[in-house]
Amino acid sequence: MNRFTRGIAMSSARHPWRTIAAWVALLIGVFVLAGAGGGTFSEDFSAPGSESARALELLDENFPDAAQATAVVVFAAKDGSTLSAHSADIADVLAEVAALDHVASVADPFAAGTISADGRIGYVPLVFDAPARELAKPDVAVISDAVADIEVEGMQVELGGDTVFLKSQDDTGHMAIGLLVALLVLVVVFGTLVSAVVPIGLAIFAVGTGIGGITLLAGSMDVSASAIPIAGLIGLGVGVDYALFILARYRENRAAGQDNQVALSSAMASSGAAVVFAGGTVIIATTSLALTGLGVLTSIGLATALMVFFAVATAITLLPAVLSLLGDRIDKVRVGRRHRPVKRPEDSAWWRFGHRVAGRPWPYLLGSVAALLAIAAPVLWIQTAFPAAGDAPTSTTHRQAYDLLSEGFGTGFNAPLMMVVDLTADGVAADDVDQLTADLVALPGIVSVSEPQASADGDTVVLTAVPTTGPGDTDTSTTIDAVRDVTPGNVYVSGITAVTDDLSKQLDHTLPLFIGVVIAMSFLLLMMVFRSVVVPLKAAVMNLLSIGGAYGVLVAVFQWGWGSSLIGIEGPTPITSVIIVIMFPILFGLSMDYEVFLLSRVREEYRRTGDNVESVARGLAGTGRVITSAALIMIVVFLSFVASPVPSLKMLGLGLAVAILIDATVVRMMLVPATMALVGKANWWLPAWLDRLLPTLTVEEEASEPGAGFESADPAGSLELVGR
Repeated sequence: MNRFTRGIAMSSARHPWRTIAAWVALLIGVFVLAGAGGGTFSEDFSAPGSESARALELLDENFPDAAQATAVVVFAAKDGSTLSAHSADIADVLAEVAALDHVASVADPFAAGTISADGRIGYVPLVFDAPARELAKPDVAVISDAVADIEVEGMQVELGGDTVFLKSQDDTGHMAIGLLVALLVLVVVFGTLVSAVVPIGLAIFAVGTGIGGITLLAGSMDVSASAIPIAGLIGLGVGVDYALFILARYRENRAAGQDNQVALSSAMASSGAAVVFAGGTVIIATTSLALTGLGVLTSIGLATALMVFFAVATAITLLPAVLSLLGDRIDKVRVGRRHRPVKRPEDSAWWRFGHRVAGRPWPYLLGSVAALLAIAAPVLWIQTAFPAAGDAPTSTTHRQAYDLLSEGFGTGFNAPLMMVVDLTADGVAADDVDQLTADLVALPGIVSVSEPQASADGDTVVLTAVPTTGPGDTDTSTTIDAVRDVTPGNVYVSGITAVTDDLSKQLDHTLPLFIGVVIAMSFLLLMMVFRSVVVPLKAAVMNLLSIGGAYGVLVAVFQWGWGSSLIGIEGPTPITSVIIVIMFPILFGLSMDYEVFLLSRVREEYRRTGDNVESVARGLAGTGRVITSAALIMIVVFLSFVASPVPSLKMLGLGLAVAILIDATVVRMMLVPATMALVGKANWWLPAWLDRLLPTLTVEEEASEPGAGFESADPAGSLELVGR
């Protein structure tokens, strides 16, 4: 692999302007194609083969009006008055709403009888002119903002419903803050402004190209509206990190006395190969989300894989082109004092720390494992659910609508169950619909059932049942099961609550296979690279500990509410089941990144010295500071998403940041050196028959001088260039 990356990189470096022009053309071309053939983003939460999925198919085929996206305009009288006193104002509001783009119709709350018993709260069904999957977020946001801006004296007006909640806009301005802090970290790491700006610029370029590619992907399949923020979050983190690893090795080689061309060639053969392997691991892990069989997870996985691909591609092509043009100017605009680089690994604090851990491995091993198990312990009480508008910030119009509807009509009003009856199949006939309604009302978990509505051809009937509990309540899932138990085979339960309940059950069935495939693929890849059985086994266990720690923190902060106010959460919030699943492959892949960068350097030293303890210490000396800096950048970028108003994105950002923090400190600094010291030469054991079967992937430098180019423990001088 090192010859492959070296060849691509040096070809780019020999033709820098041609390479840069090709990337600019690709970026422009992708956005042009996305504008012409890209699609809108939609949430495909349906589980293939489930009852709710079949119900949606029937609605699409026979009941197109029922398949249209809907919302509710909610009115609430203030100061003890009733809505009847505001009938003229309500009529004016409805006329204004009906004139908005993408609004097909609105009803009259007085004619429809959608007024609460006390007359203070009412709602109006609003029907959009397209199904939810065809509506763009900005279009729904315009309507939502327009309704929220309506001011009527003595009355509150809000817009709610699942479509409004799922299509709510996310403020992504927090990403700029993360990038700014990442730039400051890079300035400290490299000591020059030019070196710090290059990784940031490459990451932004990669993310921009990735966004165009994801938009183009949305033209051929359903892509979740969350795909871009999630993929963009990962793309920024890995984009900066991959450029950092290569640039750090390049400068280290120059500090060892190599000229620009040799330094770049060597860096691309070692760190460049590691970037390709690490990025490939993340791509495989995130693509594996397709194994869950769920459209929303498949689209997020493919989008993230596409973003990581562009991050890797820019690192091994665009970065060498930029470095060849900059030459010695990579060292321009120095920030802080100039320090002499340390030439010997023995002078590095990381080398001394590695020997300290190797000298007393058991205390470090047992202490680290105990700490990680303690952090991960809350995961034993994890309870996942699907987010609802009731979990959104109280400042949003859909949350206020949710609360008003709960107050006026009961909590279950926000979790309606849609019964779709296929009259062409055996079971309930047209004459039996009234009896079906009576049977549903008799169930303990059902409050009321609406009047049945028949399709134009008379083949399909739709009823809506209101449960006694809300969308995130486990009792609602029990009610759904009870409804399905008492209804015949031609009655299908749907609605967003039933759809997400089926989604959770699908995850329960497919998650073991998905996790097993991710671990097995990572194990196989690491075994091919490091020619070892022990190294990938340890990596899998340590990665699971890091992920467990992240899940444990999420339970403590979100489910138990510990310190939740510090991140803008108003008390305990259900943990989103989809986010838990998304986090696993991303974290497993990112953890492999640091594993590859550290162990490739350790193996490089071991092949040279044959000394297990010394190779670990030298590996830490050569990568410790860079890995820590890369992890800090990743943590900063991830934590920027904690500022998002969307609870699910807060969970994702905090969970990823915690896992990276654990992985880069406890795991890489203590667990890896301690276990490698205890296992000894067996770290690199591989049965001969397996060695012959496995293809060879090489990510470490094949020939380098011992002791050359190691980092300094000094913060400003670790990567200083010499001989400028």
